[in-house]
Amino acid sequence: MSTIQRSHALLPPTIEIDVVDEFGESHRQAIAAERSLTVYLNRREIVTLMSLGADPEALVVGYLRNQGLITQREDLKAVMVDWEVEAAAVVTRHSPEDLEQRLGQRTVTTGCGQGTVFGRLLDAVPQTRLSQARVSQSVIYRLLDNLGDYNETYRSAGAVHGCALCRQTEVLDFVEDVGRHNAVDTLAGREWLDDLPLGQADIFYTTGRLTSEMVLKVAQMGISVLVSRSGVTQKGVELARRFGVLLIARAKGRRLQIVHGRERFDFDAQPARRPGDIKRRQTKD
Repeated sequence: MSTIQRSHALLPPTIEIDVVDEFGESHRQAIAAERSLTVYLNRREIVTLMSLGADPEALVVGYLRNQGLITQREDLKAVMVDWEVEAAAVVTRHSPEDLEQRLGQRTVTTGCGQGTVFGRLLDAVPQTRLSQARVSQSVIYRLLDNLGDYNETYRSAGAVHGCALCRQTEVLDFVEDVGRHNAVDTLAGREWLDDLPLGQADIFYTTGRLTSEMVLKVAQMGISVLVSRSGVTQKGVELARRFGVLLIARAKGRRLQIVHGRERFDFDAQPARRPGDIKRRQTKD
């Protein structure tokens, strides 16, 4: 496997500032860093991302990978980040033949931290057929419990999203960034740059909304179970139906909503109803 030249230009994910509390007292408070990074692919400017800066090389590579601008790890030669000029230079052996055409076709999305999908990605299909394996309620609950050990930046500073690649109840890797799309791109980039066995993941977790771009990126990674503690958008549901992704939204504590893929979900750990709970009418996907 070829060696990829990289800069390892990691920065702290938080900085400290002075704030004044409700008593008029001043103290130091950690806040999430937010840094701009302009991405160049073979000297062609692609996009400017807003990021914590905690793992910029992985973010950049994962972004280009998930946008379909790099399709094979073997094409990647170098990724160098220079924070003094807020730029990331990516060098590959080949560029997409239709790069200029694709850069001219942009869809503005609801993503935070970036918000652009390049040419025809919404018409894309996963590179491999997604597994339609079942998942149990008890597995989701144990996974949510295990994820409680993460979110370090969120606990200290707030204002960030987290994403995790999981194998059943095991958290394989976890990333936080100012945008949920940055976090998923960083995970995809780490798989190539650090040669991590992330292909073993069968569940993807995010703290952010289940939008069309999130469903698309997770499907492109070959994962068919997507869990969020937040809600879902209409286009996210449409793509989940097209690709065969089991969508679980508003998963927090012992609460969850199966948005799509009920037939793949085993209800083996239904919680006791609480006073005031209303039994809802059964619906189909």
